[in-house]
Amino acid sequence: MKPRCICSGILFADVACWPIDHLPVAGEMIETERIELNLGGCASNVALDLSKLEVPVILSGYVGDDAFSDFILKAVAAPGVETSLVGRVPNAGPGTAMHINVQGQDRRFVCTTGANDDYTIDNGLRGIVVETGKSEPKTKVLYLGGFLMLRSLENEATAQFLRLARENGWKTVLDVVPYGKRNYWDAVRPLLPYVDIFMPNDTEAELICGKKDSIEQAKCFLEAGAKTALITQGEKGTLYYSDDLKFQADIFRTEFVSGAGSGDAFAAGLIAAMLEDLSPEECITWGSALGASCVRGVSTTGSVFTRREATEFLKENRLAIKTFG
Repeated sequence: MKPRCICSGILFADVACWPIDHLPVAGEMIETERIELNLGGCASNVALDLSKLEVPVILSGYVGDDAFSDFILKAVAAPGVETSLVGRVPNAGPGTAMHINVQGQDRRFVCTTGANDDYTIDNGLRGIVVETGKSEPKTKVLYLGGFLMLRSLENEATAQFLRLARENGWKTVLDVVPYGKRNYWDAVRPLLPYVDIFMPNDTEAELICGKKDSIEQAKCFLEAGAKTALITQGEKGTLYYSDDLKFQADIFRTEFVSGAGSGDAFAAGLIAAMLEDLSPEECITWGSALGASCVRGVSTTGSVFTRREATEFLKENRLAIKTFG
């Protein structure tokens, strides 16, 4: 079967604690119910979440050659996830993050990018984009996740790869993870003319373009060439902004344990709906449902809905959407 979705970008191993009541001070030991080793990283999370939605994907990224890297490869070996384009970097560890979860607070991270620093778009991936573009008439999605944590992709070649994908019939989705203190705009702006959906959260968008208001952020990204800006805003919901359609969507409220992976689950739901040629409102609804399912657990993927669960949830729940402009 020809792939209709490619997930490329960062692959991570996550070490996460169950929620604690406060951050420890120097020298203090805090008890937590459990500490878990889980899958992390935008590309790997989205690929695994899409597998739960019965969407076959090709995963492309780099890991190292240590035990954490072995764990990532085992974790993504799910039905429908093709991993032949996952490379190994000798004498390196993978992207790794520690998640510190405090009750009632947003998640905190300590991380290293590891082998992700070396990830590049190779000819094998370009070949799949061209070959599938010629042979698959249905909607196809190329997702690039974790940009700005992928230093070797911050060049003209990445923009041209996205252009190649668009020319071969792929819809392109760009997600970011700002990393380090630097000028992000110069890295992001050259890619936007070849991006169908640019989907930072509002904090990331402010770091990239310097604007606080989400509508102003969206306008900035459209002026730079993006076809659609999709800005997630935590409890405030999601802003969808294009030349043709502008709306603000609410969120589905579920039991909250940790926000880790919720943005990736949102992306998976969005992509799954895009592949079925659903309306933008329905795509955001599917994304919001998957995101809401993710926050019920500590793992970035463990509590994410399957297709059956998502379908049942959406039969009983409706997302509030307000069109404007």
